[in-house]
Amino acid sequence: MTQIPSPAEELRLLDAELRQLDARRTVLLTRRAWLVHMLRPPVPTPPPAPATRRPEATAPGVQNVLLLLGGILLTIAAVAFTLVGWGHLGITGRSLVLGAVTLAALGAPVLLLRRGLRSTAESLAGLGLALTVLDAYALYAVALPDTDGLGYTATASAALAAVWAAYGLAVGAVHRTTDVRTAATGTPEPSAAGTGVRVPLRLPLPAAVVAAQSPLLLWAVAAAAGAHAITAALLVTAAFDAVLALRMPQRSVRVVAAVGAYGLGGWGTFAAGWLSWTAAGPSAAARAAALLLLAASIALTAAWGTPKPGVATGTATAGGLITVVAFGGVLRTCLPGEWTVPGHLACGIALLAVVRTGLPEPVRRGFALASGGVQALAVAWALPVVVITLLGPVGLVGSVWSGAPATARDAVTGDLPWPSDAVTAPLVLALVAAVLIVAVRAAQWRPQALIGALTLTWATVLVLPATFELPYVAGLSAYGLTTVALLVYAGRTPPRPTALVLALLTSLSLAFLALASEPATLTVLAALAALFAAAAPRTGLGPVAAPASLGYATALACAAGASLGLRPEHIALLVLVVPVVAALSAARVDDVTTRVSVEVTGAGAGLVAVALTVADPAMLATVLALCGVIAAGTAVREDRRPVGYAATALFVMAAWVRLAAWGVGDPEAYTLPVTVPALLVGAFRRRRDTAVSSWTAYAPGLSVTLVPSLLAAWGDAHWPRPLLLGAAALAVTLLGARHRLQAPLVLGGTVLALDALHELAPYIVQVVDALPRWTPPALAGLVLLALGATYEQRIRDARRVREVLGRMN
Repeated sequence: MTQIPSPAEELRLLDAELRQLDARRTVLLTRRAWLVHMLRPPVPTPPPAPATRRPEATAPGVQNVLLLLGGILLTIAAVAFTLVGWGHLGITGRSLVLGAVTLAALGAPVLLLRRGLRSTAESLAGLGLALTVLDAYALYAVALPDTDGLGYTATASAALAAVWAAYGLAVGAVHRTTDVRTAATGTPEPSAAGTGVRVPLRLPLPAAVVAAQSPLLLWAVAAAAGAHAITAALLVTAAFDAVLALRMPQRSVRVVAAVGAYGLGGWGTFAAGWLSWTAAGPSAAARAAALLLLAASIALTAAWGTPKPGVATGTATAGGLITVVAFGGVLRTCLPGEWTVPGHLACGIALLAVVRTGLPEPVRRGFALASGGVQALAVAWALPVVVITLLGPVGLVGSVWSGAPATARDAVTGDLPWPSDAVTAPLVLALVAAVLIVAVRAAQWRPQALIGALTLTWATVLVLPATFELPYVAGLSAYGLTTVALLVYAGRTPPRPTALVLALLTSLSLAFLALASEPATLTVLAALAALFAAAAPRTGLGPVAAPASLGYATALACAAGASLGLRPEHIALLVLVVPVVAALSAARVDDVTTRVSVEVTGAGAGLVAVALTVADPAMLATVLALCGVIAAGTAVREDRRPVGYAATALFVMAAWVRLAAWGVGDPEAYTLPVTVPALLVGAFRRRRDTAVSSWTAYAPGLSVTLVPSLLAAWGDAHWPRPLLLGAAALAVTLLGARHRLQAPLVLGGTVLALDALHELAPYIVQVVDALPRWTPPALAGLVLLALGATYEQRIRDARRVREVLGRMN
C-alpha cells in the first residue's frame, strides 16, 4: 500500500525539482548563446581613420587679416594719390575724385551691414576715416594755403572728431534680441517677435575721441596763450575724457577716453603744480590754485563715478593731494618761507573733515590716505632736525669739559649747520601728534596711533631747546625732565616699551650733552644713575633700567676719578665698585632677564677697569685679582656655579701678570698656580664621584706644569731644572703606581724617560761620533732581528702591561 506524502513534504519536493529545472535551463541558454556566436560571420574591423590636419588659423582670423591688409593698402594708395598724383588733375577733377571715393568708402559700410558683413564694413569705415583726413589736408593745400597751420589743424581736428562721432553713432549693425515670455506652465518661451538693438561700428567712435584730444591745446598754442591757458586747455580736455570714460557704454571708447584723461590730466596737473610752486605772488598762486582745483574736481568726480573701489580710492587720494597743493601754494605766497610746510600740513589735516561726511567709502578712504601722505611728508621734512638734535651732542666727545656753551643749539650743532627753516619743526611734529591722538579712533589702529603720537611728542620736546636757542642749562633741564616723564609713563601697567626706549635715548643724548662742562657731567651722570636705579624695580623696566643705571654709574666713576685728578689705574679701583654692586644686586633680583642684564653690565664695567690698568702691570694684577674675588663671590650662588671657572681664570691671570711685573721668567712660576688648584679640584671630583677617571681628574693639572717644564728643560744647559723635573716626574710616577692611576703613571713615566734621554743625549752623541759609520746600520739590523725573534713574547708582555694598566683607574 502506497503512502501519500503530506502537503508539506510534497511542497518541498516540488521546490527541489523547480530549482533543478532552473539550473538546467541556465546551462542550455549558455550553450545556445555560444552556438549562435560561433555561427555568425566575422565582422571586419574598419581601418583607422586618417589623422586630420588641424588648420593653423581660424576662418575669422584669416578674414580679419585680409581685411586689415586691404584697408592698409587702400589707405596707402589714397595717400600716394593725394601727395603724388594730385597734380595730374584739375581742381574739379581732384575734388570729384576725393569726394566720390570718400563718400563711397563711408557709404559702403551701410550696405555691408545690411548683408551682415560687419568685418568688411569695419575695414571700409577705417578707410573712409583715413580719407577724411586726406580731404582735410587737400582742402588746406588747395583752398587755404595761407591759413595758420596750428589753427587750421585744431579746427580740422574738431571737425573730424564731430564727423566721426556722428558717423559712428549713425551707422551700425542691427542685432536682433529674442523676447522671452513666460508660458502658463511657468517655463520661459521665446516669442516670435524680437527687438532690434543698433550696435555702432567699433572704429569711428574711438577715433573721434582720439581726434578730440588736440583741438583745445592747439587753439591755445596758436593763439599764443600763456601757460595758464594752455594748462586749462589740457585739464578741460581731460575733464571731457573723464566724462566719456564714465558714461559711454562702448568699452573701446571708455579705454581710449580713460587713457586721455590720465595722460592729459597728469600733464596738466604737473604744469599747474609747477605754476603754483613758481608763483611770485598771491595773484599768480590763486590762478594756479584754480587750475589745481579743476584737476582735483576731475579726479574726485571720476572717483565718485567709477564702480571699482580700488580705482576710486587711488583717484580720490590723488584729488586730495592736488587740493592740498592748491591751497598750500596760496598760503606759501602769503606767509614767510619757513611756514610753507606747516601751511601744507594744515591743508592736509583739513582733509580729515571730509572723512566724517556721507561720501562713498572709497572716496573717504582716499581723502584719509591723502591726509596721511601729507602728514608723513611733513614729518620727513622735520626729521633731519630731530636727528641733529639727538646725535649732535656725540661730537662733544672730542672736546670734553671745554666749557659750557651759551645756548642749547651751540651744544647740539657744534660745527654743523642748523637748518634755516627749522623754527616750525616743533609745530609740525606737535600737529601730527595731535592728529594721531584725536583722529585715529579705530580700535585696531589705536595702539599704533598712540605709539606714533608718543614718539612725535618726544621729538617735539627734544628739538624745542635748540630751536628756540634756550640757555645751555635750560636745555639740560628739558632733557632731564623728558627722561623722567618717559620713565614715569613707561612704569604704568602694562609697561610701555616705546617710552622706555625713548627715555634711554634721551638720557644718552643728555649724557653726551653734559660733557661740555665738568659740573654738568658729574651732576647729570649721578642723576641718571639714581633715576634709572629708582625705575628698575618697576614692573617690566628692570631689564633696561637696571643695566642703564649701572652703565651711568660706571661713567660717573670715571668722571669722578678724572675730576679728582686720579691716574687711570687708580680710577679703575673706583670703577670696580660697579661690578660689586651688580653682583650684590643680581643676587636679590627675581626676574631672570633683569638678573642676566645686570650681571652682563657688571662684567662690562670690570672690563673697563681692566682696560684702565693696562699700562700698569702691578695695578692690572690687583684689578684682576679683585675681579676674581667678585666672580668667586658670585659663584657661591647655586645657580652661578660655572662662574667659579671664570674666578679661577682671573686669579691665574692676576698671578701671571704679577710674576711678569716682577720679571720672573721660569715657566713653573706660571704653571704651578694652575696645577695646584686643578689637582685639588680633580681630587675633590674623584672623592664625590668614583666614576671619574684619573685622566679627567689629574691629566689637565699635571700637563700644565710637566709639559712646559719639559720643553724648558730640553733647552736648558744647566743641571738643576732637569734634576728637579726628573724628581717631580719620578714622584708622580710612583704615586700613580702606588694608587694604580693611569694618568699620573703614564704622564710621569713619559716625562721621566724624556728627561733622562735629555741628560744622556750628549754621551750618546759622543759614542755615535766615535763608532765607524757602518755601526748604526748594523745595530739597526740586529735590533730588527731581535725584535723578529721575540715578537710573540713581546706581544704577550705588551698584553699583560695593557691589562695591568686597564685595571688601574
